[in-house]
Amino acid sequence: MGSPVFLIGGGWDRAEVYEPFLREVRGERRVGCLVLDEGDGAAQFERYAVALRTADPGCVPVPLLVPLGGRFEPEAVLDGIDGLLVCGGLTPAYQDALTECLERLPGLLAARGVPYAGFSAGAAVAARRAVVGGWLVDGVPVCPEETGEDLAEVEVRAGLGLVPFAVDVHAVQWGTLPRLVAAVARGEVPYGVAVDENTLLAVENDKARVAGAGRAHVVRPAGDGAVLVRAYGAGEGFGLG
Repeated sequence: MGSPVFLIGGGWDRAEVYEPFLREVRGERRVGCLVLDEGDGAAQFERYAVALRTADPGCVPVPLLVPLGGRFEPEAVLDGIDGLLVCGGLTPAYQDALTECLERLPGLLAARGVPYAGFSAGAAVAARRAVVGGWLVDGVPVCPEETGEDLAEVEVRAGLGLVPFAVDVHAVQWGTLPRLVAAVARGEVPYGVAVDENTLLAVENDKARVAGAGRAHVVRPAGDGAVLVRAYGAGEGFGLG
């Protein structure tokens, strides 16, 4: 792993979940906010800008808007950016917007010492194998239909590889933990972490640590299609691998 990675499971009630990420932002403290623009990109950016400034008035949020169906070109926009926040929205669309730079972006961040934070969709696509949505496994419901991200069957796609585990978000609030359990049990991802809202998972030096109001639910394979789930609260952590 290169620079630290910060994964936020969604929610808007705890601006302090951004603080560990912002402490890693150097230089002029310009935080690029990658927002998939579905027509309200400027308004969505402002929500994140408010949260970031509330957590740290000294940071400078910078909008990086990508139109729906467009592609993110990091080399064109990362000059002068000291931290990258990939925001929330439709997870499959974020993965699509990043698909042409999945291999390049992690190297760019590491080379420039730019920390990465992902909020909801941005957390999911940080994985090497990203669970991007869906609510059915072989036609059987595993989580609420409204959490499917416009997909029916649970779908796993290539991600950024910033963390070795799959990530699901809004775990308790949306009931998405069973989706991650299904992906791990089927061997589609090596293991996974489902993060609650208003909860941060900070990953650095082969260790992960939880902060915030909720928990991070670690799902590991146990053989023969079984899994083991352990939940970690604020101040607790676990090793990677």
